[in-house]
Amino acid sequence: MTGITRRSALAALAGGALVQGQAPANADVAIIGAGSAGLNAARRLRELGRSVVVLEARNRIGGRAWTESDTFGIPFDRGCAWLHKADDNPYTPLAREWGFTLFEHNNHLDGLWLGDRRATDDERKRQADEESRLDEVMMKRGKQGKDKSGEAWLKRRGPVEDAVATFHGPMSSAVDLDELSTVDYLTIGTDVEPNLLIKEGYGALVARYGREVAVELSTPVRTVRYSGQGVELETAKGTVRAKACIVTSSTGVLAAEKIRFDPVLPEWKRDAIADVPMGLLAKIPLQFRESGLFGLKDFDDLLREQRGKRDIYFLSFPFHLPLMVGFVGGDFAWELSAAGEREAVDYAMHHLRHMLGSDVDKQLVKGSFTQWAGDPWALGAYATATPGNGRSREALRRTVAERVYFAGEACASRWTQTCGGAAISGRETAEAVHKALGAA
Repeated sequence: MTGITRRSALAALAGGALVQGQAPANADVAIIGAGSAGLNAARRLRELGRSVVVLEARNRIGGRAWTESDTFGIPFDRGCAWLHKADDNPYTPLAREWGFTLFEHNNHLDGLWLGDRRATDDERKRQADEESRLDEVMMKRGKQGKDKSGEAWLKRRGPVEDAVATFHGPMSSAVDLDELSTVDYLTIGTDVEPNLLIKEGYGALVARYGREVAVELSTPVRTVRYSGQGVELETAKGTVRAKACIVTSSTGVLAAEKIRFDPVLPEWKRDAIADVPMGLLAKIPLQFRESGLFGLKDFDDLLREQRGKRDIYFLSFPFHLPLMVGFVGGDFAWELSAAGEREAVDYAMHHLRHMLGSDVDKQLVKGSFTQWAGDPWALGAYATATPGNGRSREALRRTVAERVYFAGEACASRWTQTCGGAAISGRETAEAVHKALGAA
């Protein structure tokens, strides 16, 4: 099999992605995954003078940052959508420089339903007060090292408190509140404002950023060998040899052992992967004949709190587009993913009928469902530590054998669970690899 020389690989880095079907080159560093972390690691290593090979299992770059226009004829983010902590997010200045359309959209409910009725003004105030109190208590207890579930700190239970639990758990952390580590909450938290939505798509922004990175697409890594000098990565297109590698795969992929390590990863690393499993936040986008229907304004958000943790949130007509995007999270999102797209769309429409009336059916064009649960290279949305294991992210990001590094949203030192956090993790890991390898 004909390989790619160092010179041709570097030339490709300057001009775009490598041609499909060519064998990857040997390099200083091999990167598994061309999502936010992998792309940022590759660009930082290139800035530092290192040769890099990026191997991506999918036929596209971006990972869980993915904007597509085929479903509705307009850009839709099937993965991450909000630029969290936008005043300090590494993607924000790029979005502005490249002319992306941005809109600040923070977590302020425009409509709250408790079962079949709208919440009263008093209930809305209680919800806001309890949300602030719970955030404060969880942050305080987390700093004290009291690693219980988030649910342990609820003052009482009722429909209002259930709505608070929904926002802190499934809708924010992708797990139910009783599965959320208080210590891990310190790395997540709710202080992520300002949040910006992107009309052209967050995935489109990440793809634009990644245009300068040479990526070998449709090249899943089967085995990482690290017993000798450096590392060897087995792929269907041949073996890649490098001095070190950066693994950016999700904890879902790692836990499923879709990549084999030889020798097997040490027990402390396998424990960390198990302790920070993937949660799930799934979207149910619904396309209507036009925007501005049902008395809703652009960007209005609605939550219907249901018994049995079967809650649903809607973002209405972002950027005056004819879309309402439903969100379900936690255990129920996994359940609905198993049921499939038709059930998910029916479920979302059922709730809109209760809140907005039966006319919603006449206006519907089509619906869809994001299936990150079944995506073989994600197996979930983002990672959340289980109660009692809030410190496991530290082990998750630790290097194995001084040449197998880990990066991504699960390994982020700040803003875990976010695309911006993954970017920071990728760049920080790249710098650590460069330092460990010595002079370039």
